Amino acid sequence: MREVVTPTVRSTKRRVLLKLGMALALSVPVSLVVTSCAADDPLAQQADAGDGKNYIAGDGSVTEYTATDRGEPVELTGALFDGTSVSSSEWIGQVTVLNFWYASCAPCREEAPDLVALHDEYVPQGAAFYGVNIRDEQATAEAFERSFGIPYESFDDKDGDVLLDMTQYVPPQAVPTTIVLDKEGRVSARILGLADRSTLKALISDALAE
Repeated sequence: MREVVTPTVRSTKRRVLLKLGMALALSVPVSLVVTSCAADDPLAQQADAGDGKNYIAGDGSVTEYTATDRGEPVELTGALFDGTSVSSSEWIGQVTVLNFWYASCAPCREEAPDLVALHDEYVPQGAAFYGVNIRDEQATAEAFERSFGIPYESFDDKDGDVLLDMTQYVPPQAVPTTIVLDKEGRVSARILGLADRSTLKALISDALAE
């Protein structure tokens, strides 16, 4: 069963996550972030843990956006690791899945086989998949892709341009995050944290059926 976050809850939750994420990205002391967040906020708890894992894992929560609540198409441009420049304007007319990751992120490694399987199932049906690597050098990213047989390209986003364009939906440092864009290029769903295969499958199917 997928949790559907209502607009009011989603808006509040997103403001909390963005506040935490941007603070971390700007190296604001963690104690200040935690003080401003609810005591039971899972991202705040991870930030306060001091366990040295260098990433904040989302809680696996799923946010679905109704067609009337999706706003404008996303606008982003970035370079893939092979040097190809890609713009979101090229994605109009197809469903696009964006997965934010990097190689040493344990949940990213766990979900990789499921992303490969979903890619193979849905690309023939009109979906496209892209990774957005926020940290790795090309050699590290390519080693990960070889290990897991990743068939799709990733953006080289160490400079954070794609992440910045998607900050409304992707909290900085909250990795992995998976976004589904509808055929108009609007965000139709988000999974914050490890993507459950059956859940992501349903979200892609729903977007394709529209």
